[in-house]
Amino acid sequence: MSKKWKFAAVLMCTSLVFCGCSQGEQGTGTQPDSGDAAETETNENQAMLDVIQPSAYGNVQGLNLEPGTAFSIIGRASSGDYWSTLRAGAEQAVEDINSALGYTGDDRVTLNYSAPEAEDDVDDQVNILDEELDRYPAALGIAAVDAAACEVQFDLAAENSIPIVAFDSGTNYQNIVSMIETDNQEAARTAAGKLCDNIGDTGEVVLFVHDSSSTSATEREEGFLTEIQEKHPDVSVVRVYHLDDLEEIRQEMTGGTSGDAEGAADETAETAAAAEGTSGDTGEEITQEQAIEYIFQQNPNIKGCMCTSAGVAETVTGVLENMGKENLSVVSFDGGEDQLTRLTEEKLDGLVVQNPYGIGYATVVACARAVLGQGNEAEVNTGYTWVTRDNMEDEEIAKMMY
Repeated sequence: MSKKWKFAAVLMCTSLVFCGCSQGEQGTGTQPDSGDAAETETNENQAMLDVIQPSAYGNVQGLNLEPGTAFSIIGRASSGDYWSTLRAGAEQAVEDINSALGYTGDDRVTLNYSAPEAEDDVDDQVNILDEELDRYPAALGIAAVDAAACEVQFDLAAENSIPIVAFDSGTNYQNIVSMIETDNQEAARTAAGKLCDNIGDTGEVVLFVHDSSSTSATEREEGFLTEIQEKHPDVSVVRVYHLDDLEEIRQEMTGGTSGDAEGAADETAETAAAAEGTSGDTGEEITQEQAIEYIFQQNPNIKGCMCTSAGVAETVTGVLENMGKENLSVVSFDGGEDQLTRLTEEKLDGLVVQNPYGIGYATVVACARAVLGQGNEAEVNTGYTWVTRDNMEDEEIAKMMY
């Protein structure tokens, strides 16, 4: 199956690929015609389902589940625009299944969504996974914070015939029945190309990555670096910083490096000390903001940067504003109200807007297909679009916003 699907506005120069379509090829069972009609008429987010590829994952045809079937979905965060939208998509899929099958009361198919309070808390997510497996759901979907952290639990799920669907961020486990996600490498290459255009295709850039352990982070980093290496020889990536490398950069800042690096470290440490009311001891803990400021101080010729998530963008743009360096070009992954505000206020120049609603919906469909023994695609591509201040009001773009 092709991994090169994406969507963008009709008026943009980039290509528009809508993955829609044929409903007749989807599913292997039957269900009431009224269920399909109701889904199409009432779901205001249908456009987000129409771009899913294969298209069978954008509807509930043929998912004739037993009454009372229960699913568990585990995200990376319990709040935020992205995760709230993803949860809404999953809940709509369950609602569509119940509507199509006529289930009410105790017969209804159910979904339990849970996630760490603090985004990307590995230990909390593992504990939640233990709790959800104790419920013995029919199938479980998870956006793994750490690609290698849950193998013991996944083995336990396999022993109890609980299929595991990965979404958003994958896992190294071999027996995942399907992966539901954005084509992260392709999306990151798009963002890298746009960033290079913004800086005149020459100069220094930096990449800020949400972590070093999830597949989404790894894929976005690889896509960004590959695009620049292959197509933009006059652009250099002077630093890749993962936000879980805070201790490493603290040691770098306080390690007595030479030349300008030492001066920048001293300057940042003094600023941090003043802010915290400390004596200026460079062994004190530092914040992400201080680490990111240090990176910009170390590399004064940076012309642009990419952020791999909304949380990263919030931190980076805040630092740039405090430093008075708002003339840099910044692009980011993720949409949502806060990201669109940053775009409007010219703190960001472009967004890779994913399809969390479609990811949530397709995850439930994959779980249902696994329970029914229908088989699943190894990878389901939910699409993305490139959003700027110039196209954010376009009708086709507006349909994909969350």
